[in-house]
Amino acid sequence: MAFIETNNIKGDIFGGITAGIVALPLALAFGIQAFGGIDSPEAASMGALAGLVGATLLGFFAALFGGTHSQISGPTGPMTVITASLISAAWTASSGNFAAVIIAMAMAGVFCGLFQILFGLIRIGKYVRYIPYPVLSGFMSGIGVIIILQQIYPMIGKKSPVSTLDMILGFPAAMADGVSVMALLMGLGTILIILCFPRLTKKVPSTLVALIVMTIVSILCSFDAALTIGQIPAGLPMPFFMKDGIDLGGINWFETIEAALIPGLTLAGLGSIDTLLTSVVADNITKTKHDSNQELIGQGIGNAIAGMFCGIAGAGATMRTVVNVKSGGRTQISGMVHALFLLAILLGLGSLVKYVPLAVLAGILITVGWGIIDFRGFKDLTHIPKADAFVLIVVFLTTVFVDLLTAVGIGMVIACVLFMKRAGDLVENQYHGGMLTDSYDKETPWEDEAGITEEMKKNIYIQRLDGPIFFGSITGFQRVMHDIPADIKTVIIRMRRVNFMDQSGAYAMETAVKDMQAQGIEVLMTIIQPQPNYIMHSTSLIPNVISEDKTFKTFEDCIEYLKTVHSA
Repeated sequence: MAFIETNNIKGDIFGGITAGIVALPLALAFGIQAFGGIDSPEAASMGALAGLVGATLLGFFAALFGGTHSQISGPTGPMTVITASLISAAWTASSGNFAAVIIAMAMAGVFCGLFQILFGLIRIGKYVRYIPYPVLSGFMSGIGVIIILQQIYPMIGKKSPVSTLDMILGFPAAMADGVSVMALLMGLGTILIILCFPRLTKKVPSTLVALIVMTIVSILCSFDAALTIGQIPAGLPMPFFMKDGIDLGGINWFETIEAALIPGLTLAGLGSIDTLLTSVVADNITKTKHDSNQELIGQGIGNAIAGMFCGIAGAGATMRTVVNVKSGGRTQISGMVHALFLLAILLGLGSLVKYVPLAVLAGILITVGWGIIDFRGFKDLTHIPKADAFVLIVVFLTTVFVDLLTAVGIGMVIACVLFMKRAGDLVENQYHGGMLTDSYDKETPWEDEAGITEEMKKNIYIQRLDGPIFFGSITGFQRVMHDIPADIKTVIIRMRRVNFMDQSGAYAMETAVKDMQAQGIEVLMTIIQPQPNYIMHSTSLIPNVISEDKTFKTFEDCIEYLKTVHSA
């Protein structure tokens, strides 16, 4: 456990409470989505409770023991999709036995936590950086599509099927069976508020406003109680082996553990990826550096405890983390405050949650799913290398129509094979073009830099890049770009020895340049090789981020430009 900082108490409390307000409707919505495959009137209330318990316990212990100080953890889209499949399978296998479902969910959560702790102990966190952008893009977009498809059914007052194919093929029959106009209006009204309210103010989370406003409207309109969450139990969460109504005597533990082991491993893998990506986002905003392996241990402890107390598994949540940071949260205290806020809701206000329409939560999740889809990745499909586009499409379709773990596995295998081919091509080219060191050297001047005057050296920082910029070298690239002093007026990025850049590299370069420009630093770029030049133009990095007049064919042209600017 990292030392808990207490030098930002006010900001942490405000950030934690704000994140908790944002997390409340999402915890309810993801919990209900997880239990969406159960055909029972009790499913919604049980799901809401599981979502709140998961957000509370994971949020607290991941913050306490984790390695990303400003991170907020809780149920997320990828984790909920896997949990929903597990719960549906357990419900079917047990012929509608709630006790078997709860135990299966609990055991999967515990296994998820134990695997994540193991990942942290064997220091596997550093390898997440080797997942290419197209794999992540296709994976996250597929999850977004699944969430949207699944929530269309509650929007019309129906129960959603579990498999994506059933959702698509069964939709005409569901429409023919009759649509609840009131539920549809509730869902559409929720989406409208979420999209429009930020134009008035961003100080109050639009999801919370939508939840409260549409719930009040549903009460005034006497909305069908069968299409609401229903009563959720109040009080402190209890472990699954002490929970009322669960008979452990009739449980086949060997079969239960066997059925929960693979889903637990899947949850651990997806949760680790989701969490560490969010950690990178938090680092970029706060200009800090997280401990990836400690973060996995913290997440593991949180998920294991959440599972033990019948909460759904989760991960680091990007939107909630950004809200926390933007509201002043900087240390572990903010995550713990967020969890304590949700615990207060669980203990004291659970009776009010029963009036929330399922269509309102569906509207919230549809906006979440829409936000997960990587539209930028799809927009650039015709411009990025064909290999990257192929990987993205395959992972996307596999995620939607097969399963998430298979999608990531297939994507990584294809990406590795294609990368080996690229690496072979680069090695062949080295025999004619010189040795690639795959390093970023900012210390040793190159031979054409002798003409720079001492006066210019005071305000210019030369960043020399040597080697391909691709998904496997992104961490090193980000490290050297982060080391550029903030008081420098001009940065020259030398691209002469960069003969390859993939989609991951282009997006990393764009982020680095935008960060420098936000600090008032002028960014210039020299001698861009043909392939990186094509990628940067295709992704609009040039000219939208770096204008054409800030790129130069020779280093000498760049220096002459600076001499002209300085003399003017």
